[in-house]
Amino acid sequence: MRTELTAANEYHTTGDTPHILLDRVTFNSRFIFTALFLRTVFRSRSLSRKGIYDSAHWVNSSHDIFTDVERCGGRIHITGLDNIRNCRKPVIFLSNHMSTLETMILPGIIQPLTNVTFVVKEALVKHWAFKDVMLSRNPIVLSRANPREDFRIVLEQGPDRLSRGISIIIFPQSTRRTEFIPSEFNSLGTKLAAKTGTPIIPVAVKTDFWGFGKFSNYLGPISRNKPVHIAFGEPIDVSGTGKEEHQKVINFISSHLDRWKTL
Repeated sequence: MRTELTAANEYHTTGDTPHILLDRVTFNSRFIFTALFLRTVFRSRSLSRKGIYDSAHWVNSSHDIFTDVERCGGRIHITGLDNIRNCRKPVIFLSNHMSTLETMILPGIIQPLTNVTFVVKEALVKHWAFKDVMLSRNPIVLSRANPREDFRIVLEQGPDRLSRGISIIIFPQSTRRTEFIPSEFNSLGTKLAAKTGTPIIPVAVKTDFWGFGKFSNYLGPISRNKPVHIAFGEPIDVSGTGKEEHQKVINFISSHLDRWKTL
């Protein structure tokens, strides 16, 4: 376990950028990163198929990918960890969705501080490489084809997870985008928060360090000149329809993404 993620309010990659032998030959470490990522995926898949992939294994797998980012020259900056640590009850994390990376490393950041699961699209729990791991985490699964049905599923299953002390990560965008478009950020999570009286923690991520691949979104190039940024906001209590609180989440994400453009 990376104790530095559980003991402080911020985390910043320290030390010199690692130098990888044969960097030029491996296209700036893309293939090294892919190989390390696949190693973690297959190991996690094997454990989950044996029925022994628990929360501790999930955290360790996430930390492995976190470490692989840094090993391949990525710089990670995380702020607002106290906002998770100080919550004494489950919360709903609402985040923009930029790449595969946040799906992989958020568990290692959040799970040691509060039990958590995801709202995920159905394709992920049917993917040959990820389905066993994701199903072991008891996620809320949506088709993303029928918004009304997705809304019903979240409002039906979300309260169950929250009542059992499990926080929920939701990516309200319908797909991953390097550009944040507020109109595509739906209010599903805010409505769940309003129904259950659960606080929201806004999450802004900039994870275009890991790009989309030509043949697979999970095997794209990496860009060492693009730091990874993750910011957790203060908990927001939702009242009424949650429209105002939903806008606060959008403002939090937009303001951080604008600030990170200049760094």
